[in-house]
Amino acid sequence: MKRLLDFLLALIGIITLLPIILITSILIRLKLGSPIIFKQKRPGLNKTPFFVYKFRTMTDEKNENGELLPDNIRLTSFGKVVRRLSLDELPQLFNVLKGDLSLVGPRPLLMEYLDLYTTEQARRHEVRPGITGWAQVNGRNAISWDEKFKLDVWYIDNQSLLLDIKILWMTVAKVFKSEGISQDGHVTIEKFTGTKQEKVSGE
Repeated sequence: MKRLLDFLLALIGIITLLPIILITSILIRLKLGSPIIFKQKRPGLNKTPFFVYKFRTMTDEKNENGELLPDNIRLTSFGKVVRRLSLDELPQLFNVLKGDLSLVGPRPLLMEYLDLYTTEQARRHEVRPGITGWAQVNGRNAISWDEKFKLDVWYIDNQSLLLDIKILWMTVAKVFKSEGISQDGHVTIEKFTGTKQEKVSGE
């Protein structure tokens, strides 16, 4: 039932938001160039890798060694607006159509984090990841990693249709208020380096 609702709502969302998607694509092409879409491999349900799609918000500026400059330098004022309005997340509706993402679930993080999770934290992969989730409406990037993971696991243990509807409604409110977009001193949030608890072995 959840997969069917995800598909139908994502399709309706794409059709409804198509003008915004097209305008955002044109502006990104004019201000940042190509590619318009940023894609990155992330772990999905049961840690199965997939490519998540987002609108590009940074330049490709590099230093003399050919390495990308820090995010805070490459993030333009235009990119900040795109992020503040959460427009960069719109291409993920296509991920929902494909079945990589759900509308609601733990946010898909970096592949490199897989070996850093504790057994409890790794439970976030028991469900399909989402565009938004319980952690996103309860602090998003403004809370610590430990808090974020506890909220993810709480969602897994308490998920229901009514909870998903509540999260979607709260997400809309958060977008309009532009809350929790970044952690103090970071473009988004500091890199996860693991916890002092027991890690998952054999991954």
